[in-house]
Amino acid sequence: MSQSFERYQNRRLISSYFSVVLSISLVLFLLGVLGVLVLNTKKLGDHFKEQIKVTIFLKDSAKNAEIDQLQQSLALADYTKEVLFVSKEDAAEQLKEEIEEDFLGFLGYNPLKNAIDLSLLAQFVTQDQIEEIVAQINSKSFVSEVVYDQPLVDLLNNNIKKISFWILLISGIMTLIAVLLINSSIRLALYSKRFIIKTMQMVGATKGFIRKPFMITNIKLGIIGAFTAQLSLGILLGYLDYLFPSLGLLSDLPLLGTLSIAIFVIGIVIAASSTFFAAQRFLNLRTSELYY
Repeated sequence: MSQSFERYQNRRLISSYFSVVLSISLVLFLLGVLGVLVLNTKKLGDHFKEQIKVTIFLKDSAKNAEIDQLQQSLALADYTKEVLFVSKEDAAEQLKEEIEEDFLGFLGYNPLKNAIDLSLLAQFVTQDQIEEIVAQINSKSFVSEVVYDQPLVDLLNNNIKKISFWILLISGIMTLIAVLLINSSIRLALYSKRFIIKTMQMVGATKGFIRKPFMITNIKLGIIGAFTAQLSLGILLGYLDYLFPSLGLLSDLPLLGTLSIAIFVIGIVIAASSTFFAAQRFLNLRTSELYY
C-alpha cells in the first residue's frame, strides 16, 4: 500500500514539474516569437525606407567632371546607401519598355535628362533630413531638379511608428500574461506542498531554509523551460528561413543571441520571483487557512 501511495505521489510530482516546465516554455516561446517579430519589423521598415529614391536631374550643360565629382561626394556621404547614374539614353530605353511605345520616334528628340538615383540609409529617411540633403544638392549650379516621393516618406514613417507602438503594447501585455501564467503554475505546484511547508515551519525551520529547495527546484525548471523555448524557436526560425530565405531571419546573429539570452534570463527571473512570493504566501498562512 505504501509503495502504491509513493508511486502516486511521484506521478503527481512529475506531473506538477511537467506542467510548470510546459507553461514556462510555451510562454517564453511566444515571447520569443514576439521578440523576433519586433526585430524584423524594424528590419522590414528599414528595408522599405531604403527603397525610396531621391532622383537628381542634371542640366544638359553639366560637365562630366562635375557629374563625377557629385557622384563621388554622394558615395562618400554618411547618409548614402547607393548611388547610381542613369543616362538620358538609358532612361529613355526604360520608359519605352514601360509604356511599350517608341516615344522618341514620335517626338523626334529625347526630352529626358541625365540623372543620379540616390538611395539613403534608413535612419536618414525622415522629412527634415531629406529636405536638408535636397537643399545641399540643389545648391549645385549644374543640378536642374531634385525630386522624391514626399507623401510616401510621410506615410511610411507614420505607419512604422503605428506598427511599432502596437507591437510594443502587445509585447507588454504578453509579458504580463507570461508572468501571471508562470506565477499561477508555480503557485499551484506549491499549493500541493502547503502542509509540508507548514509542518517544517512548526518544527522550527526558518523561512529561508524552507524556501531554498523550492527556489532551486523551480529555477531549474525555469532553465529547462527556457532551453525548451529556445530550441523550439530555433527550429521554427530555421524552418521559416528555409521557406523564405529572402526574409533573412537568421542573418542578424548578434540580435538573435541577445534575444536568446533575454528569454533565458526572463525564465529564471520569473520562476525565482514567482516561487519566492508563492512560498512566502503559504509561509504566512495560519494553519486553519491551509484547508481553504
